[in-house]
Amino acid sequence: MIATIEKTMKHMKGEIQMSSKEKFEGFDFCHHPYEEEARKRWGDKAVDKANAKVQNMTEEEQKALSQEMESIYQKLAALRHHSPESEEAQEAIKEWYDILNSSFHHHYTFDAFKELGQLYAEDERFTKNIDQFGEGLAKFMRDAMAVFADKNKK
Repeated sequence: MIATIEKTMKHMKGEIQMSSKEKFEGFDFCHHPYEEEARKRWGDKAVDKANAKVQNMTEEEQKALSQEMESIYQKLAALRHHSPESEEAQEAIKEWYDILNSSFHHHYTFDAFKELGQLYAEDERFTKNIDQFGEGLAKFMRDAMAVFADKNKK
């Protein structure tokens, strides 16, 4: 996924050309490198449901989901120098919350969503992946996710 993102960034700068197929090579929803960790954190039932949901998607649906997720990352990256409490940041992080909850057959409680944001900033694998969209994005998402969770669980 990281290699695909790097190539896409070069493509967006006009340095290389990429086909649509190449743009989504790294977003393979059939293989999840953190599956074992997810099973420990959220349980087999939640992971199995998420996997089943993705496996039942057509290739076009998977591409659309990848594009939507990438779009939200890009939106958040553009906002990362603003306050995580800003209206724009909170609207974008709500989009992230909504896509996670609607796309993978797992409902994140506000506390779990906040915890996920913490994981983005504390686990260098997540940070490296997310920060491909803009340095500091993982920490910004953590902060925006915490604000979102705290405001909405009241």
